[in-house]
Amino acid sequence: MKAKEQYIVKINLPGGIISAGNLLRVLKVLQELGIETVSFGNRQQLLFSAATEHLHHLRLNIPNTIMEVNGDDYPNIVSSYVTEEVFAPIGWLREGVYKDILDSFNYHPRLKINIVDRHQNLIPFFTGNFNFISSDISNHWYLHVRFPKTNKIYPWPSLIYSADIAEISRLLELIIMDNDHLFYNKPNADGDQLVQMLNRMADFHTQYYDLPMTHTDFHLPFYEGINYYGEHKLWLGIYRRWENFFVDFLIEICTLCMDCRIGQLYTTPWKTILIKNILPSYRIRWSVLLNKYRINVRHASNELNWQLEDRSDEAKELKWLLVKAFEEADLRTSKLCFAIKISKQTGLFGSIIIQKEISEETLYHVMHTSNFNPNSKEFVNYGSAGDIKELGELLIRLCNVYYEMHSTLRLSVTPKKEVNSKKNDAPAQIYQCKHCFTRYDPLYGDSINSISPGTSFDLLVDYNCPTCDARKAEFERVF
Repeated sequence: MKAKEQYIVKINLPGGIISAGNLLRVLKVLQELGIETVSFGNRQQLLFSAATEHLHHLRLNIPNTIMEVNGDDYPNIVSSYVTEEVFAPIGWLREGVYKDILDSFNYHPRLKINIVDRHQNLIPFFTGNFNFISSDISNHWYLHVRFPKTNKIYPWPSLIYSADIAEISRLLELIIMDNDHLFYNKPNADGDQLVQMLNRMADFHTQYYDLPMTHTDFHLPFYEGINYYGEHKLWLGIYRRWENFFVDFLIEICTLCMDCRIGQLYTTPWKTILIKNILPSYRIRWSVLLNKYRINVRHASNELNWQLEDRSDEAKELKWLLVKAFEEADLRTSKLCFAIKISKQTGLFGSIIIQKEISEETLYHVMHTSNFNPNSKEFVNYGSAGDIKELGELLIRLCNVYYEMHSTLRLSVTPKKEVNSKKNDAPAQIYQCKHCFTRYDPLYGDSINSISPGTSFDLLVDYNCPTCDARKAEFERVF
């Protein structure tokens, strides 16, 4: 008997938020169709498989949503709303600000938008095309534009007012889409030109800044389990190793939320869900529900710090094999996170990136951000592996490199140099791509371009950037 054709259905949850009642209605429709599991995506969206005969029923019974079949023409808006009170310090960015901004979007964006509190580390900063990141000035945001299909990030010269975010996003998208020859898949796109074109279209509130945005020191919070926060409140985070959530389980989650007068649920880019505002008196009911479905909420931290492509069985299998290798090595991975890219164009978030390449034989290329902060877009090529065992060993060595860099206490006062001490050898010259910020470090070479460690940049002939394919002339020395 021929298997039924299956489609991937995506439902957007703007900002990673959905009311318990609305999610319950969606889940009831899926239950009626015999759909048993769903998952959540890197952009906080809902995903599930459906057969051809289900599609009409879904469209008819799940109105007022952005639902796409085998497509992502309208990416979900990502926000750090989930971190408010739980993972971010209390400041001007509160629940009402998030809601006002999300409600102001009266169109369906075709480019990716991130709305992020810069004081938290759960939600990535730069995985969008328009990345709005909170500043210290109330209701004002830094904007970093990442041009579509590139790693080039342009810092907007002024802060953006909260009430202008939706309209500025709409106009910028219009400009980029109408001028794709200038801004789409163009590593040399001119950000200043984009500013000028927007200013000719509209006049917005302007707040210039003197100092560029600074990143927080990255430390991924532990985002699962039942935990206290605020004054006598609990939050519950649920992670699933293979990403699938049973529909029946989520229906009971929604029902219990409404019984406990909890209005909404949150999703995260780590493909998990989170429930806030649980009163301690209801804790036993949540524990009983977790027991009923045998839900483990205490996974090892080195399993929780991975970013994978949505619904990629290959990436999930590879992750699990690498996690087991880390366990056998008793490896520390605190302050690091990993991304597995099976497709080259996937924009994932990680301090260490694993890129699979299939040519005559399978190769795994390993890169890391220059400072191991996953919110950086400056990449350094570290090495390549021909099989999973070799890949695990390569990653373990790279983790040890990171911890060696952070094994010495940094003193506030620099010790005086000895008068007769010998001069150190001149440091290696490091060059950086002007478009995507990938760095060439002769210490590592470039395994993607088959360049051995120890090869000076000056000796390279006909060199191209391994990330965006820019020519050697487009690199500039940074060290």
